[in-house]
Amino acid sequence: MAAPTEPNPGGAEEAKAEEEPRVLEPGAAPFGNFPHYSRFHSPEQRLRLLPPELLGRLFPQGPEKKPILGLDVGCNSGDLSVALYKHFLFLRDGETPSGASRELRLLCCDIDPALVERAKKECPFPDALTFITLDFMNQRSRKVLLSSFLSQFGRSVFDIGFCMSITMWIHLNHGDHGLWEFLAHLSSLCHYLLVEPQPWKCYRAAARRLRKLGLHDFDHFHSLAIRGDMASQIVQILTQDHGMELVCCFGNTSWDRSLLLFRAKQTTETHPIPELLIEGNEGNRLRSLR
Repeated sequence: MAAPTEPNPGGAEEAKAEEEPRVLEPGAAPFGNFPHYSRFHSPEQRLRLLPPELLGRLFPQGPEKKPILGLDVGCNSGDLSVALYKHFLFLRDGETPSGASRELRLLCCDIDPALVERAKKECPFPDALTFITLDFMNQRSRKVLLSSFLSQFGRSVFDIGFCMSITMWIHLNHGDHGLWEFLAHLSSLCHYLLVEPQPWKCYRAAARRLRKLGLHDFDHFHSLAIRGDMASQIVQILTQDHGMELVCCFGNTSWDRSLLLFRAKQTTETHPIPELLIEGNEGNRLRSLR
């Protein structure tokens, strides 16, 4: 679905009329590229579940003072990206990072160029957040753009990846193998991975809305073999197939989506699990699978 059309001179009411159906009919965005996503899934719902000190605990400051590098896949217009940045740096509205703050750099990508342009224009931290248009499933583009960013810091992988309510759209548009490949790529690119999978009821709702709008159904919806408890399915793929382990479930948002933190198993020696995430971890793991 295209991003909102810019109003032409004298045509404000027409532009508004065109914009509102896109807000009210989210099924018309087949890649999840809603023009006003944060209106119905606010960043605050995720932030209240995430400890602000999380990144500081996962990546203690060393003498070399390397920045923490994050990858946000499916960033939309950047509202959540900016909110995560502020949350992890303990910034209030209007504040900027101090010289004493730990440096955090985020590469944020989305398939929709109009949403990316809006993110660039509205981002209050342009030196710390980089927004790019990228179809993450395009191997050539992904390799070129991500490697270009990482090479600026002499790195080959990101410290942490954010995959917030994007797995369903990959799954619906690329099928079971596409979801498997998507998670394989992410796990190979990040030491840690924070995933918010959509539950199966969201798949049915997305397909139903497309049909209601008279649009073409998702090509793979009826042939998907990976279905049911999608949080458990994601956990199984990442832990059994892609060399990651489930560290913690931070709980569920008000729209019933789990926030799951994974770690690459080879990260164990260099980044031990903080006590913050060890205490009560078995209960957290169990909650993620219910």
